Amino acid sequence: MRLRIALLCVALPLLLWAALPVVSIGNPAEEAARLEKRIDSARERVESRLGTERDLRGDIRSYSARIDRLEGRIGELRGRQQRLQGDLDEKQAELSRTQTQLREERARLVRLRERLKETRQALSGRMVEIYKMGDPGLLEVVLNSDGFAQLLERGEFIARISEADRRIVEEVRRAREDAVETEKRLDALEERQVELRNAVRTRRDQVADTKGELIGTRVGAQQTQEGKENALEKVGSERRDIQEDLEAMEAQQEKIQAKLRAAAPGGPIRRGSGELIYPTNGTFTSPFGQRWGRLHAGIDLASAQGTPIRAADSGKVVLRAFTGGYGNYTCIQHSSSLSTCYAHQSRFGVSNGQNVSKGNVIGYVGNTGNSTGAHLHFEVRVNGTPRDPMGYL
Repeated sequence: MRLRIALLCVALPLLLWAALPVVSIGNPAEEAARLEKRIDSARERVESRLGTERDLRGDIRSYSARIDRLEGRIGELRGRQQRLQGDLDEKQAELSRTQTQLREERARLVRLRERLKETRQALSGRMVEIYKMGDPGLLEVVLNSDGFAQLLERGEFIARISEADRRIVEEVRRAREDAVETEKRLDALEERQVELRNAVRTRRDQVADTKGELIGTRVGAQQTQEGKENALEKVGSERRDIQEDLEAMEAQQEKIQAKLRAAAPGGPIRRGSGELIYPTNGTFTSPFGQRWGRLHAGIDLASAQGTPIRAADSGKVVLRAFTGGYGNYTCIQHSSSLSTCYAHQSRFGVSNGQNVSKGNVIGYVGNTGNSTGAHLHFEVRVNGTPRDPMGYL
């Protein structure tokens, strides 16, 4: 029993220790530097996608205008199609009338041919009777004719036959002439029918081909536009996701900066009588004004290497780069005219385009550029012109 109690006393503290949460003990400054790189990368990706979105919107506007033009042409073609349809309807009506006339003429020709057949049979019977009557003069006229049609045209034949026979002959002639004229009209009507059918077919095909081409072009443009819109939506969604991550990282960075400010060796924020705070608590070593024959455009505050530098006021980082004699140089725009600049930093603490609040750490004191020792060169500029910072601190 005693052994069990002893083992329990040893094991219980170990179990309680194992159950405690693990606390991160990472270096906040290193974490801030890593986070800064990720923020820079995220900003670049956001800008890239914003550029792509602008390009896609321009393409979409271009395709929309093109589709509108195609719709206009299709509308014009519809009007032309309606006019052609009216013309086609007239041609179809004319074709229908022509076909009706053809049927009537064909029926009339059948009747005429039947009538011609009957009158010829009647005339043939009379010729047989005349022959039996033995009129040699009339027989000679008949024998000297090249055919039945020529016989009907010979005056000698007409003069020798009776009035009744002349009526038969005249009826045969008229029936023959009517039949010939009817055949000519039939031929003309059939040719006209072919012409009308070809005209109708040609115009219909022209309209259909043109309309099909325009509609195909419009469909292609619409599909391309839809593809661009889908791409725009995808890029926009990616950009929004990146922006959300960026905002989260910036919030995290602000928390880390707050921790760094709280633990910074630079001490508490130093305030003067002006609207700006001192960027460091360093020793004042050089004033604004002429120095060594030229303008010293700011004040110098000596501090230990790596001392945090704070933003003198809230604003947006408009410059963050190594800049000649200034070394690592950061400028913050506070208003449309007022800006502050920080030179000779050992390293940066912010990114281009980042919004900062008064007192945020924006960098660290260093000795980069034309510098003879670790210090901060601090400038105040109004519309880009250097002013004495002491008038604002």
